[in-house]
Amino acid sequence: MGEVSFIEVSKHFTLHVDNEVHHVQALDRVSFAVRDGEIVALIGPSGCGKTTALRVAMGLDPANSGRVTVDGREVRGCGHDRGMVFQHAELLPWMNAMQNVMFGLEMKGVRGKQLRETAEKYLDLVGLGNSKNRRPHQLSGGMKQRVGIARALAIDPKVLLMDEPFGALDAQTRETLQVELLEIHARTKKTILFVTHDLDEAVLIADRIVVMHSGSVEDIVEVPLSRPRGDLSIVRGLPEFNEVRYKIWRMLHAAPTVH
Repeated sequence: MGEVSFIEVSKHFTLHVDNEVHHVQALDRVSFAVRDGEIVALIGPSGCGKTTALRVAMGLDPANSGRVTVDGREVRGCGHDRGMVFQHAELLPWMNAMQNVMFGLEMKGVRGKQLRETAEKYLDLVGLGNSKNRRPHQLSGGMKQRVGIARALAIDPKVLLMDEPFGALDAQTRETLQVELLEIHARTKKTILFVTHDLDEAVLIADRIVVMHSGSVEDIVEVPLSRPRGDLSIVRGLPEFNEVRYKIWRMLHAAPTVH
């Protein structure tokens, strides 16, 4: 199982700028749930709390109040029941692709023959079986992200947390990885919580979309597109796609811009 629940989660930061103290309310009583095997996207303007929500779910930042649970167990720091993919792959530059994936497994305590076999399995899953000996500087941006996804999946987490993983990529590579992510999801059935600024991406990938503004949940929108979604260029032309996209677009443009 991989159910995630945000229950009245609040998070604030204190910033010191030019000898002045500023209090920032990043999350304000955020509540929503992600069902087992579901893909949920978080979308909203910059500064609305999307990435903070993901970091609290991962255990990188503690909530000031409220709680996040995975299968009913409260998140208290990082754990192997959650894997995270960042906007930039954050690979260790002195290790090759195989070693980067193995590193996460070693942290989980995997040793011996299973260590290499598991790393190879997930590199094959993301289409990098023939590039396992390349170091990060020998990989394209898309390939680095594939290694990051393989590293997160290899520890067999209940939940995959993704923070704009395709945001720094060119349009063609981004579209390719969107298709590959849907294929990986179809094979692994992992629960995915996905942060994006791209409205099309959210509708193409997600089962539901959490629309955020100023640290709060404005609405949760169902995406009435069946799976598998097949050719995403065809999906973009479906009336259901455009209706949901327009509905969320109106929400985002009705909200004041965050500066």
